[in-house]
Amino acid sequence: MEKLWSPWRSQYIESFSDPLKDSACVFCSAGKEEIETTDCLIVHKAAHTFTILNLYPYNNGHLMVVPYRHLSDFSLLIEEENKEIMSELQLAQQALKLAMNPHGFNIGANLGKVSGAGIDDHLHFHIVPRWNGDTNFMPILAEVKILSEGLKKTKEKLLAAYSKLTK
Repeated sequence: MEKLWSPWRSQYIESFSDPLKDSACVFCSAGKEEIETTDCLIVHKAAHTFTILNLYPYNNGHLMVVPYRHLSDFSLLIEEENKEIMSELQLAQQALKLAMNPHGFNIGANLGKVSGAGIDDHLHFHIVPRWNGDTNFMPILAEVKILSEGLKKTKEKLLAAYSKLTK
């Protein structure tokens, strides 16, 4: 049997079971980072939200729109946050089209741990670019997802797209 090495998956899995894990919210910490910072995955900042690459993406270009305010209850979003989340998801879709030319998108949120939220204490919304043929037997048989581009390269492409769109 051939084995594929994906160390990021074990880091992701272990992040939920480490009793000594720092309790600081990753989204609250990320929201304070400067976009230009080397390890920062943020591609766009707005007044109430920021857009960030998913560190454990489903597909290349998997983005999340995250309110700066730390909350987990969808019903507690204020009107300005609601409006900005929708407009930022639309902007993210345009940036992804420009940078990566996907054939479609999945957009949504996982509310609560049981719904699949990896981080359930800070609300966030996903936009995942999709291409014809991007699903294959690997996730089903081997529980492995193959990604063809590194996060830094994807970030560079998206920053250029956002720059063109927000001039």
